[in-house]
Amino acid sequence: MCTAIALNDEGLYFGRTLDYDFSYPSQVVIAPRNFPFRMQRTEPLLRHYCLMGMAFVKNGYPLFFDGFNEEGLSMAGLNFEGVGKYSQVSFSSENVAYFELIPYILGTCRNVPEARAQLLKINITEESFSPDLPVAHLHYIIADSCESITLEVTKEGLRVYDNPMGVLTNNPPFPFQVQNLENYLNVSPKPAENRFSEKIEFSFYSRGMGALGLPGDYSSMSRFVRAAFLKLNSPMAQSEQENVSRFFGIMDSVSVPKGACVMENGNYQETLYTCLMSANRGVYYYTTKENRRVSAVDMKKVDKRGSSLICYPLRTREDIFLQN
Repeated sequence: MCTAIALNDEGLYFGRTLDYDFSYPSQVVIAPRNFPFRMQRTEPLLRHYCLMGMAFVKNGYPLFFDGFNEEGLSMAGLNFEGVGKYSQVSFSSENVAYFELIPYILGTCRNVPEARAQLLKINITEESFSPDLPVAHLHYIIADSCESITLEVTKEGLRVYDNPMGVLTNNPPFPFQVQNLENYLNVSPKPAENRFSEKIEFSFYSRGMGALGLPGDYSSMSRFVRAAFLKLNSPMAQSEQENVSRFFGIMDSVSVPKGACVMENGNYQETLYTCLMSANRGVYYYTTKENRRVSAVDMKKVDKRGSSLICYPLRTREDIFLQN
């Protein structure tokens, strides 16, 4: 379970929660322009845009969960188990393994139109990174400061959808999630009105009854509705700090606390980290389940021309400011 949001206000603020019942040893990773991305079936990416995101580094290769590049293009992969189905290797297309897709798109594309054109040229394959890592079936949200798209690969093939909501969660497929929003057309952030009957007078018992009717559970469809409603009705902020607070506030509404979702194996599914990419400023903000204080890594403060990964371990110890 994961939720991703793209706020296209005065630049791009893009981020996601990663919700799971176990975690890989992840880090914030910067891949400078000359870090060599070795590809399974295509020519290696020896020169590319500098990119940064959350990744699990294995055998020197960053397996990115999400990220953005120095041009501001952003991308995240979210669980799509049970629906996603990658392709077999094709001899008539450029083959890109699913785990190579984020660095491939962010390394070669400046914006969504370029990413859309690139996606329609490639074949995304089922190949795993290594025998000890199972294939993860994902779908993707890709955004710049102007627009967002969703990429899904199913048994019907590769589909790229316009995503005017700028939101993605998990199953079911994106078109069904969009159609489901029609069930909530009467939900409003404004104070509640009596639409039940003109024959009965009501005295409202509470303030804060705007958004009455939003689903409150943690299923992917409910999180999609909740995230879309809050994102689309969130007033624009003026400063970077205000936008950071605004974004994490929205993401708090879809963050899964430990104890809300128990898996069949008895493990708890919870939000492991929440991130925000200030794509135009080049800053990656994040919180973890252990440390709710916002940490940040600034791409502008590193040499983008390097050839080695730059890794920042996550700050996972609770950091409480003591005022007395």
